[in-house]
Amino acid sequence: MKNERSRPEPREVRLDHRQVRVLAHPLRMRLVGALRVKGPSTATALAEMLGTNTGATSYHLRQLAEVGLVVEDPERGTGRQRWWQAAHDVTNWDPTDFDDDPDARAAIDWIQGDQVRLLAHHAEQWFASQHEWAPEWRDAFGMSDIFMTIPAARLQAIEAEVWELLERHRNEADPDEPGAAPVQIYLAAYPMPKEFR
Repeated sequence: MKNERSRPEPREVRLDHRQVRVLAHPLRMRLVGALRVKGPSTATALAEMLGTNTGATSYHLRQLAEVGLVVEDPERGTGRQRWWQAAHDVTNWDPTDFDDDPDARAAIDWIQGDQVRLLAHHAEQWFASQHEWAPEWRDAFGMSDIFMTIPAARLQAIEAEVWELLERHRNEADPDEPGAAPVQIYLAAYPMPKEFR
């Protein structure tokens, strides 16, 4: 049965130079990711989830809040307990947005490298636990690739079209459907190694 609940449009932010510099930190990246995936939480619960301490978690949440990447959730806060939520569902940027700022460019390089490390970590976890999944999931998960010789404009069009397809399926999905499980899909495109060009 199709999910009839209306879903709000994803809240998006195009990162500015200051936000990029603040986000380029291992714990801050994990905090934003946890709030996006798990929803609003307290510093104490986030610290427990991420295996860190509450003091560091609170400090980094405040740093993220200063640049508008997380916000307090006033409807949940009671007394001294502060609840936090991600300010956006999607973070956008183009690497060339930061060509004029070496520090922001270095931060973006680190963020992209962290995404690759996260992909490798997730892949290793999958290989170690795939035998625990049902056959239909084992056939659905995994990686594939394709080789093309195309101009940059066509690659950008392909990425936009694939992203649109993924968003449509995400918006139509019913998380309460029997057999549904959270998945993460990576979209990446890189130049062929020089020896194959």
